[in-house]
Amino acid sequence: MSRPTKHQPERGTARVRLLEAARDVIREKGFAATSVDDLCAAAAVTKGAFFHHFESKQALGVAAAAFWQETTSAFFAAAPYHAPADPLERVFAYIAFRKAIISDSLREFTCLVGTMVQEVYATAPAIRDACAASIFGHAATLEADFDAAIRQHRVRGVTAQSLARHTQTVLQGAFVLAKAANNPELAREGLDHLECYVRLLFAPQPEPNA
Repeated sequence: MSRPTKHQPERGTARVRLLEAARDVIREKGFAATSVDDLCAAAAVTKGAFFHHFESKQALGVAAAAFWQETTSAFFAAAPYHAPADPLERVFAYIAFRKAIISDSLREFTCLVGTMVQEVYATAPAIRDACAASIFGHAATLEADFDAAIRQHRVRGVTAQSLARHTQTVLQGAFVLAKAANNPELAREGLDHLECYVRLLFAPQPEPNA
């Protein structure tokens, strides 16, 4: 997932300021390169405040992934792509929405949990699992629309779960390419191809010969 949200509980507390700082600084610098001092400076809190709320940087990473899941879930739940009555149109609206929220700032639209899990999947299993909960949890929110569209269009050979996961495969890969080239347009390009794939998958199929 991407995109920070304005739905931030307990706004202004030291703990939330640290989580917001982690969201922004880690997306810019990466988890390993982000120090406790960086986070304290960005959050305008003392090191004592940091260790009052988090026993370690790893504990902060786990909490940051959960915070990301909570706030982005609220953001996407309120998004306009849920409005169309047709389930396939909701899928296309989701893809269009994801494309629309890509900005010119890599830090602003790339994914915190995607960034962290690439670094720590083998060294920090607690962070890895928290990132997985966020990524797969968001994918699961798309399954009902894919399932209804599959049944409505009689698509065979795919499942709603696998298609929902594929959207996240494309998004996370698009974010990596955008970072590699320092070019947000590559993320938009990836979503254009995702839309083409879904349109082809759900295109009417000719009836088999009798």
